Amino acid sequence: MVTDALIAVRTLVLLVAPVTAGLLLTTPSGPALHSAAAYTMFTVAVVHVIVTIVQWRPRGGPPQPILYAALFLALTLAQVALGIAGVTVAHVPLGVLMFGLSLVQLSRARTAAGRPRPDRPDRPDRPA
Repeated sequence: MVTDALIAVRTLVLLVAPVTAGLLLTTPSGPALHSAAAYTMFTVAVVHVIVTIVQWRPRGGPPQPILYAALFLALTLAQVALGIAGVTVAHVPLGVLMFGLSLVQLSRARTAAGRPRPDRPDRPDRPA
C-alpha cells in the first residue's frame, strides 16, 4: 500500500536527519544537508496527507489515517519552526519523539499488512 511505503520513507528520513545534524556541526556542507532532510521530511508529510485523503475518499473508511498523517504534518511544521528558530532544547527531543512515533506506526502497518483485509477473502476458492 502506498501509505505504508510513505511511512517507511518518513521513518528513513527521520533516521537520516540526526546524521545530517551531526554533519551540520562538523562539515561546511552540513547545513545544506540538514536543510535537504527537512525539506524532504516536509514533502513526505504533505504527500502522506494527500495520499491518505485520496485513498480514504472512494472507500469511505474511517478517517483515522488522515488524522495520523495530519498530526505528523503538524509535528513536522513545529519541528521546522523550532529548527529555524534555533530552539535545540525542544527541536532535538521532538525529533526523537517523531522518530519513535514513526517507528510505532511503521510496525503497526507491517503487522496489519500480514493480516487478510476484510474486503478480500483470505482464501481465493471461497467467496467473500
